[in-house]
Amino acid sequence: MNYYPAFLDLRGKKAVVIGGGRVAERKVLSLIEAGADVTVVSPSLTKKLRQASSGNRLSHISRSYREGDLKGSFLVIAATDSEEINSRIARNAPALVNVVDVPSECNFIAPSVVRRGQLTIAISTGGASPAMAKTLRKELQKSYGPEISGYLKFARKVRKEAFSQIGDKTRRERFLKGLASGKVLDMLRTEGLRAVEKDIKEKFRKLAGRQE
Repeated sequence: MNYYPAFLDLRGKKAVVIGGGRVAERKVLSLIEAGADVTVVSPSLTKKLRQASSGNRLSHISRSYREGDLKGSFLVIAATDSEEINSRIARNAPALVNVVDVPSECNFIAPSVVRRGQLTIAISTGGASPAMAKTLRKELQKSYGPEISGYLKFARKVRKEAFSQIGDKTRRERFLKGLASGKVLDMLRTEGLRAVEKDIKEKFRKLAGRQE
């Protein structure tokens, strides 16, 4: 099956996770990080989920799943130990639903993810081999280190300045393409962020007609 890749804006949207174990924990913490309004339905929670609950980072309903728990939800994750309950949750879900490790019950699957600040790389094998997706994630983590996060913050600022200070459209577009070139990536890996910033600032000054 070929899935349609998408990145969801979950800020303020209701997400319901049924289950409070280790698998649910990973899902919940990712949803919180994305800004979702998370409700967890489970008789018990892991230590980290209890901490999140006590810190008002999620709402906890301390019991087993009941029909009606999914009302108004934008996204649902079924992460209980019961195949029967997970299947029932999938049938009752009003919108997006993911049953952990059972692609046939889902209308979306969660990819393996590499995060470096503003950079998010999602890897999916379409459910064929989640283990291979994790292996590929580890390879990508080696290829893109923490320096890419710092560079993207810098590039965002420079890009904004380029639109206001480089009047010639052709030169501006050439400069912006250079911000995302393979040369920049190679330089980040071999010489570091400061060297890249210095090089780009010098090019920017020349194009914008700025002087020291």
